[in-house]
Amino acid sequence: MEQREFTHHADGEALSCTTFTPVGAVRPERVVIMHGAGAGSKQRNLPLAREFAEAGFHALAFDFSGHGQSTGELPALSLERRFVQARSVVAEFAPDGPLVLVGFSMSGQTIADLVGELGPRVATVVLGAPAAYAAEAWKLPFGAGFTEILRTPRSWAASPVFDTYAAFAGRAVLVVPEHDAVIPPEVTARIEAALAERAQLTRLTFPGSEHILGGWLADHPADRRQVVQHCL
Repeated sequence: MEQREFTHHADGEALSCTTFTPVGAVRPERVVIMHGAGAGSKQRNLPLAREFAEAGFHALAFDFSGHGQSTGELPALSLERRFVQARSVVAEFAPDGPLVLVGFSMSGQTIADLVGELGPRVATVVLGAPAAYAAEAWKLPFGAGFTEILRTPRSWAASPVFDTYAAFAGRAVLVVPEHDAVIPPEVTARIEAALAERAQLTRLTFPGSEHILGGWLADHPADRRQVVQHCL
């Protein structure tokens, strides 16, 4: 297996990317893995990317701007910019062909945005403790205005994420922590119900797991393998 580090330039930023190229038979789908918010970075997702490559997938993990080894300041990031950056990374790494999109927490929103853009190219989504946000939060930088919307009770209820996932007809792997202190259970239930409408849905819960599932999977190889197996 070959591991390669490179920088992708998009949205005025230099985004740090890591790819894993499998040895032997290669699957047609390419995997793009996206971290969550806050202190999230691609670093904790590298074991999962490596696991995908061992199963025959070309896999990539990257840092959004303001995270990890990418340029930019976190307060200048937004859901819209996350989408623009992810879309650009996908266009370079996998300009055509089927995709497996993997995302944790805030990237549940980003994956929904990509599904809306890329349509049937997205064969599989893997969502770890996914979040959903009000439409009016999409363009706001991650500052006071964004936080105010998040703190508004049930601001997520009219999120476009739910309609997008209800229309998704591919394979979906929903990984739900046993203990999640971040995502309201009502959000998880709405996303699960939406995915159940048309997608081929699998729900996984790993005993003892908490919200930061990227870190959990990095430390638990058997659970990591289980996630990948459901994408084959």
